Amino acid sequence: MTSLRPLMRLARALPLRPAMVGVLHSRFKYTQHQGVKGIRNRKSFFEAQMQAGQHGDEDYEDAERGDSNGNLADMRFLDDRAYDEVAGGAMRISRDIASAQQVLILQPYVKWSAKRQNTPSDVRPEDQLAEASALIHSLPNWQVAKALKVPLESLERKTLFGSGKMVELKALIADLRQEKHLTCLFVSKGTLSFAQKRFLEAEFRLPVMDRYSVVIQILRLHATTAEARLQVAMAELPYIWSQAKDASVTQTRRQGYSLTDLQKEILRTRERKLRAELDRVRRQRQLLRQKRKQQNYPIVAVVGYTNAGKTSLIKALTVEDALQPRNQLFATLDVTAHAGQLPCNLQVIYMDTVGFMSDLPTGLFECFVATLEDAMLADVIVHVQDLSHPCHAAQRSHVESTLRSLAFNVSGGDPTTSQLPPIINVYNKCDLVSQPSSDAAVHHISARAQTGLEPLLADIEEQILAATGRRKLQMRVPSGGPEMAWLYKNAAVVDTVADEANPNRLMMHVVISHRTLDQFKREFL
Repeated sequence: MTSLRPLMRLARALPLRPAMVGVLHSRFKYTQHQGVKGIRNRKSFFEAQMQAGQHGDEDYEDAERGDSNGNLADMRFLDDRAYDEVAGGAMRISRDIASAQQVLILQPYVKWSAKRQNTPSDVRPEDQLAEASALIHSLPNWQVAKALKVPLESLERKTLFGSGKMVELKALIADLRQEKHLTCLFVSKGTLSFAQKRFLEAEFRLPVMDRYSVVIQILRLHATTAEARLQVAMAELPYIWSQAKDASVTQTRRQGYSLTDLQKEILRTRERKLRAELDRVRRQRQLLRQKRKQQNYPIVAVVGYTNAGKTSLIKALTVEDALQPRNQLFATLDVTAHAGQLPCNLQVIYMDTVGFMSDLPTGLFECFVATLEDAMLADVIVHVQDLSHPCHAAQRSHVESTLRSLAFNVSGGDPTTSQLPPIINVYNKCDLVSQPSSDAAVHHISARAQTGLEPLLADIEEQILAATGRRKLQMRVPSGGPEMAWLYKNAAVVDTVADEANPNRLMMHVVISHRTLDQFKREFL
């Protein structure tokens, strides 16, 4: 009997070659008995691949190693057909999103506000439904066939909807099948349990997605760098394991819905490799932060809810033509650095970060914590808020609470060192509202129209100087001397004017840190 050990090694290393890149579902097709299991008879598939000699241990060993420069190792293990079918069965997602989808959105909400959990009181079901529609519109070729709110007494019951509502929804789905060729049902709830999803799919005969799986589909679309792909791949695993756990509890062995041992081994191996690569990413980011610290560049982290205009603001502040903001949810998945200059000519680095979103499970968000650590370790945080959004107050509260939680985690749980950097609040998209906010403590800007930027820059400058221990000084130095050259190299020179009392000297207005000033004194005084 053939040993399964080389077979499992082969399954872990199998890359998705061009011939294999294809459609899990060219259009979503519901299969009643697929469920979490997703695939069957994988052993025979891999044995056929082994006999064909398409993959060997060398491929597996190469994938395990990174290059000698410490770069990310071979990313081929991310493109694994066996894993894709497991993920597709659990999450109803596919790497191929080119085919058109007609989606019915159901926004469940608890009728009585006193029973609502994790939902701010000022967030209306209409606003949640609008955000759910925006998620679907973020995917190319995906259209909203219809979107409606569904009042419930609880979000936890197995059937989710009552019997009367089920009859009403079945009639609606039957009409949409004929009118708009309905292909998918999106229940805008953080996560659906396996029992809820299986019941709804059996009743409606459609694949059912929740917010977690829709967001993962969007993240897959926007993940272009190796780091982003690693984070998205890691974010998928908690959901798959959770669905498998629910399936094992709610289904009997005779029905065969649990993962096979080979599938579990594929998931464990993938998770081990992802954790190793993400640890390497974390170490690389630590090195980058150390280098920036050695170069003494002040850091401004720009944070906010997804699609609030963070990238647009950085583009306006840095005048960086290469930046191309997009009116999409989760358009930015990587933390990127952009050089800018304050009015005092001090160079700073603006860090663009991953956007926040409410009603997302902890497991999905935690996979992006490594990138958000840069925000926690910045000198100043600029919190961008979309003033035109009807829920901007709730979004602000959600971002602030998440930042406090992140600061606590980054500090290792020590409350004495979990203080956030100074935060500058910015209301963006003020040109889209008829009645601007009267809150004088917040900057009112339009990054697109480039209005309100000068007061914001002045505030950033003031906060940066205070946070980094820099100050503005006027220094008299010999014209053209080594002191002048040294200051241009090591400090920010605001301007220079001739010394009226001595034509051989210049008056230099500089921004300089205490440490740099001490170095100047040791060098020239």
